[in-house]
Amino acid sequence: MLREWVVELLAVTDVFILTYFLLINSSYLVLIVLATAEFVRHLRRVPFAGHEETYRSPLTEPVSVLVPAHNEAAGIVQSVQAMLALRYPVFEVIVIDDGSTDDTFERLRAEYGLVEVPRVVPDATPTRGGIISIHVPKERPDPLVVVRKENGGKTDALNTGINVARHPLVCMVDADSILDPQALLSVAKPFSDDPVRTAASGGVIRVANGCTVVAGRIVDVRMPRRWLPRVQVVEYLRAFLLGRTGWSRIGGLLIISGAFGIFRRSLLVEIGGLAHDCIGEDAELVVRLHRHLRRQKRDYRIVFVAEPVSWSEAPSTLKVLGKQRRRWHRGITEILRKHKGMILNPRYGRIGLVAMPYYVLFELLAPLIELAGVILIPLGLYVGAVNTRFALVFIAVAYGYALLLNLVALTVEEYSFHRYHRWTDLVASVLASILENVGYRQLTALWRVMGMWSAIRGGKHVWGEMTRTGFQTVQTQPFEASETARPEASAVKEGAETR
Repeated sequence: MLREWVVELLAVTDVFILTYFLLINSSYLVLIVLATAEFVRHLRRVPFAGHEETYRSPLTEPVSVLVPAHNEAAGIVQSVQAMLALRYPVFEVIVIDDGSTDDTFERLRAEYGLVEVPRVVPDATPTRGGIISIHVPKERPDPLVVVRKENGGKTDALNTGINVARHPLVCMVDADSILDPQALLSVAKPFSDDPVRTAASGGVIRVANGCTVVAGRIVDVRMPRRWLPRVQVVEYLRAFLLGRTGWSRIGGLLIISGAFGIFRRSLLVEIGGLAHDCIGEDAELVVRLHRHLRRQKRDYRIVFVAEPVSWSEAPSTLKVLGKQRRRWHRGITEILRKHKGMILNPRYGRIGLVAMPYYVLFELLAPLIELAGVILIPLGLYVGAVNTRFALVFIAVAYGYALLLNLVALTVEEYSFHRYHRWTDLVASVLASILENVGYRQLTALWRVMGMWSAIRGGKHVWGEMTRTGFQTVQTQPFEASETARPEASAVKEGAETR
């Protein structure tokens, strides 16, 4: 009975599943090729990028950096230190303490000598949690503002930050992020190059686990010590660096990570800020921007910049990784359902005809089909419904092709940016590429299906607890941190997160 059922099912699905894996991996290859072409163009322009001119120009638009924080005591001081040290002509850092129950605010107050100030905040975007107080440093000249508010979730914290912001551009950054010194200048460059059309730009997210941190700066880039974050390094390179660069090149970028993205404030106010009814608030915001600007028939650009880097903690335990992936896929499901009217709609150009159908076929449905293949092919072998030759072809297409893509992605990254300088790190990257296909992919597929089901059946949106170990550093004088920048002068940061 089981054999007959499996034979009938595989007669319908085996070729489909094989073709699906061939198409999805080929689509990744196309994105990598597009990203490679963009990197070549970028490297040719580096000597003439004009970052120094942008930094010194009085016409460079000021930026408000928004940092939503909920129970981020472990690393909030080091993160704010890095943001205040960014190289940019005029900017402010706004930390929104969203009802933290730990000592997030107390650590900031002790470090910066915060005092409460009266301030009228406009209601430009809708918020739920009321503002309790606003604080600034008493004596230090740091452009820092700390907003204490009632807990309302990450979306509410960011909308509050948009209301408090005084500058025309707003940059959204996770509280556990550490930005490269030039990051803000680089990610804001599209607004200087094309101030009329540029609506938003995003930067690269890289894994900071294992890196050496001194005074809020990444001074030594290393692969993580543990294999789970190592696999995520490879995954982030393929998805965050190459995938989004490829989509940006063809004007189909749908996701700018909430961990590092910059937007024109006036447009955010026009569309009502971030949506409270979607757990993937960062991606939903970009899709809604596309929808709003396309409907108005405005000429605009939403771009991804490969050069600026935001370093974030990656999950180092399966429990935290599972929470993160369920949340991510629930967000994708909610976004595509909320904006289903854009899918295959010519009114929205390449966004409706190319990008969104791609996300339905190769992002939303991918974990379902992968799990089907993982279950049906071995089961078919067991009952004799699948021959060994077909099983080997399936493994080659599904996982061998994926491994090849990882190796190509590592090669492109090494040639273009060369972030990892030790050959041991490169060897670890190759081994992590292999390990990703053995257990990791199948487990994340299961979590993603669970996230999809969570979106389908509904339920309360919760900005969950962020599990951090924080940035462990040796206390040094500011000039020592910048002058020496020695690995032995600091401790290694190993962390875990859920977004």
